[in-house]
Amino acid sequence: MHDHTADTATELFVAHRNLLFTVAYEILGSAADAEDVLQETWLRWIKIDLRQVHDQRAYLVRITTRQSLNRLRSMKRRKETYIGPWLPEPLLTTPDVAADTELAESMSRALMLVLETLTPTERAVFVLREVFDIGYDDIAAAIGKSPAAARQIAHRARRHVEARRPRTRTSPRQTRAALEAFQHAIQTTDPQKLLNVLAPEVTLISDGGGLEQAALRPITGAGKVARMFLGGLGKVDGTLTGEPTVINGNPALLVRLDGDIDGVLAVRVEDTRITGLYYVRNPDKLTHLTSHTPLTLR
Repeated sequence: MHDHTADTATELFVAHRNLLFTVAYEILGSAADAEDVLQETWLRWIKIDLRQVHDQRAYLVRITTRQSLNRLRSMKRRKETYIGPWLPEPLLTTPDVAADTELAESMSRALMLVLETLTPTERAVFVLREVFDIGYDDIAAAIGKSPAAARQIAHRARRHVEARRPRTRTSPRQTRAALEAFQHAIQTTDPQKLLNVLAPEVTLISDGGGLEQAALRPITGAGKVARMFLGGLGKVDGTLTGEPTVINGNPALLVRLDGDIDGVLAVRVEDTRITGLYYVRNPDKLTHLTSHTPLTLR
């Protein structure tokens, strides 16, 4: 590739980098793997004759999707041997991600866990169609199927997700209010306040990856979850603090133990009460928080 063409290829890649990273991350649920996919996409992109490419954005998304699908299939083996529940890697995001309600909802813990239940191809099609509004011809090219097949897969994936996603949309303000009430109940060690903010059927999922202590199975029921939090706090050696932040476009708490990051707590809120608590403690999934700038769409 001539220097001039290489410069153009680099500029185009950089211009679309945030989009490509977000596509890969939504398909994979892992920022570290999304970074690797971007590297592979770049290596393929610089070998292409740009004069043959009519729509650079679509072509880059196509390469990224293919690489993500390859990666997703190999991640399946990793997840099968993972110790305890697997949660998506938390990602710091800028306000413009939160302002894009479709994107923020699709990146929420609750929805990303629903995406985990799709087949790799269904997940890729759902992300491209529902989140990024990509046309069926381009989706078909990315997954190596006909546009008619891509439409069918999109329809099936949408039905599957609709049946499992939160029934009501919760505004960031409502989520933040529920998190504040939760934090206040924990700080005052008040079981009744905690039970007031937790839905009766609330589920707590902790991801320690076998590297940090975490419940090896989801805990369900307000009473059990409240006991787990209030009982666990008594055993903590040091000072725990919760700092409001925005993770995956949604309000969350950055939990520190004596100033060092211990984990990230995200919630699913329905009708002002918390129905899901997602706590990532696995240090391998927290490195992106300190080593990268927050994801922006610009």
